[in-house]
Amino acid sequence: MGKVRGLVARRNREPARRGWLRGAPAPRWVRVLPGVLVVGVGVATLVSPNPLDIGFVLGAIPPLAGLSYGPVATVLFGGLSVALLTVPAFHLNDPGSTDLLTICFVALLSVFISFVRSRRDAQLDLERTVAEAAQRAVVPPLPERVGRVRCAGLYRAAQRGTLVGGDFFDVRDGPFGVRAVMGDVQGHGLSAVATVASLLGAFREAVLDRPELASVAARLDRRLVVDSARSPHAELFATAVLLEFSADARAVRIVACGHPAPVLLRAGRVTEIDIMPWTPLGLGLADSGPLGAVTVPLLPGDRLFLASDGVWEARDASGAFYPFTGRLGALADGDSADLAERVWADVLRHSEEIRDDVTMLVLTPDD
Repeated sequence: MGKVRGLVARRNREPARRGWLRGAPAPRWVRVLPGVLVVGVGVATLVSPNPLDIGFVLGAIPPLAGLSYGPVATVLFGGLSVALLTVPAFHLNDPGSTDLLTICFVALLSVFISFVRSRRDAQLDLERTVAEAAQRAVVPPLPERVGRVRCAGLYRAAQRGTLVGGDFFDVRDGPFGVRAVMGDVQGHGLSAVATVASLLGAFREAVLDRPELASVAARLDRRLVVDSARSPHAELFATAVLLEFSADARAVRIVACGHPAPVLLRAGRVTEIDIMPWTPLGLGLADSGPLGAVTVPLLPGDRLFLASDGVWEARDASGAFYPFTGRLGALADGDSADLAERVWADVLRHSEEIRDDVTMLVLTPDD
């Protein structure tokens, strides 16, 4: 498991992770560089038998400090630069081409830039915190257990800097049993979050008052139809698969609306559940006839694995699709809580670039 986590840490292109040039804190080598230059210039001038014309290096210290530190620390490094330039012991008081006024101006400008950057970073951190709280409110962390079903999920949004994209899933307990949904709405990134929130709200209400799983799907379909009608140019639709576990968790009923069906893991074997896919949500299920469903008996130790198109359609450099069902059996050994992470690491090994939201859900009924 440590190797899997190491691979994910090295190659994971998670949108929430930010590089240095995308707003993350400066790396350690950038933070220590101003101090290294101060010490290096000072030591070099003291040990050299002849005066060194390296005062120009001091002009780089205040801007580098402004990249990593606040105004106070930048003032300190600027003062050290001026001190090195003017103290006679360092033999830089007459550096030839180096201009003391230039160093002073660069130092003052760096302090101002550091002040502006610090204020901007504080504002960005606040906005990011609010955005993450809002997105987690839309798709909260999945509980480890819902009723008699153990749950494990993984979500990787395709758009950088977001926690939620066009995919969604949820597992809820209600008067008619444990129900789960996984779906993929039209569009990606933040533009799809409003549709995701609308569908999840409709699902959570339908879990409480709709006795049939097909009627839950119909409620989601109606929600998208109503939302589309509000805008003359909107054509909202989504694919989804819905599951309903029996009271003893020994059977599951499944409805698929344009979304890949779950995969059944049983005794080391991987079986694709055969179910007739219905039209996607938002296209009017009521006009397509009665919604079909399939009931699958479950044995102790069975697991249901749901994956979005981001997994099924991940491609390698040659354009070959990720062999999901062929690889899942080899990855299924071990704890179900880590299965989605193992599959994600394997997808990253297969694909050079993940362009779609990736969502996985593992549901394990109690023995």
